[in-house]
Amino acid sequence: CKKVPADYGPDDGEGELWEEHGRLAGIFGELQASVAKGEIQLEKLQTPQRNFLDLKAETARRILRHCHLCERRCGVDRTGGVKGFCRLDDKARVSTWFHHYGEEPPLVGDGGSGTIFFTSCTFSCASCQNHDISTLPENGKVVDAHALSDIMRSLRAQGASNINVVGGEPTMHAAVIIEALRHLDSNVPFLWNSNMYCSLELMGVLSDVVDIWLPDFKYGNDGCAERISKAKGYFPIVARNHAIANVNGDIIVRHLVLPNHLECCTKPVLEWISKNIGDHALVNVMGQYRPENLVALHPDRYPDIARRLRGEEIERACGYAREFGLIFEPVS
Repeated sequence: CKKVPADYGPDDGEGELWEEHGRLAGIFGELQASVAKGEIQLEKLQTPQRNFLDLKAETARRILRHCHLCERRCGVDRTGGVKGFCRLDDKARVSTWFHHYGEEPPLVGDGGSGTIFFTSCTFSCASCQNHDISTLPENGKVVDAHALSDIMRSLRAQGASNINVVGGEPTMHAAVIIEALRHLDSNVPFLWNSNMYCSLELMGVLSDVVDIWLPDFKYGNDGCAERISKAKGYFPIVARNHAIANVNGDIIVRHLVLPNHLECCTKPVLEWISKNIGDHALVNVMGQYRPENLVALHPDRYPDIARRLRGEEIERACGYAREFGLIFEPVS
């Protein structure tokens, strides 16, 4: 992205930025193919004063003025301090960062995954296992783009196999994250670890930047998503974004199996993956669900998910993965 020259200015409107973005996406694809074939050596290309990554960062900042980074599309001006569903202004907050050895085996390597946990979320999951940071947006340290790039650089220098942005949820922090990549001089795979409720516009910004997608596909229908996570219109949005990710990098899909949700969620999710991205995507069928957050406090409100999984439910989930011919990591 840094090698593709961009033609835009501070007075250009958002529509003009998107028009230039579309033009450059085509050039980026051609350059990427030439580099992959060995026809061009990337390190020998000059870095123009304004480039595709600069344009992406500017576009993400503009979105914050009427925020629609996620599909809630609150439309508030976060640059003016107004807060939407995520209860964040335009500042990024990081809870912690470290070398994570508990991620999927292809992501860990010798130095672990360089994981950065951001606060807040675009969901409100009744059973959230990271509720200490997802429900408390200020439970973290404010970082600007330079500080965030220093964190990324340090993780890579200490042997991290990739830079893994997660939370909470990284979506609301995307403007600062993309800006940080502008300042990063380490060549490191970039991993987007998300609930995938991103807006179509944000997916456009991310598509030429993300190397590895680690998305959650939680629910097989909109009803369960809205009741448990307050996420309206879930399935078509997340399915769309998985399809986009599938053609723009490597992808490992996570599906957390919920008790009593094998037929309504697990089976349709795994079937969709099989029919739409199964030839490319790896799937992690996750069996570590435990009742946390509101479910632990008020189990009577969520009786269907107020317990851990049973062995037969885990076996059924793995059976569906085998039935649909998926390449998957069995639950432990």
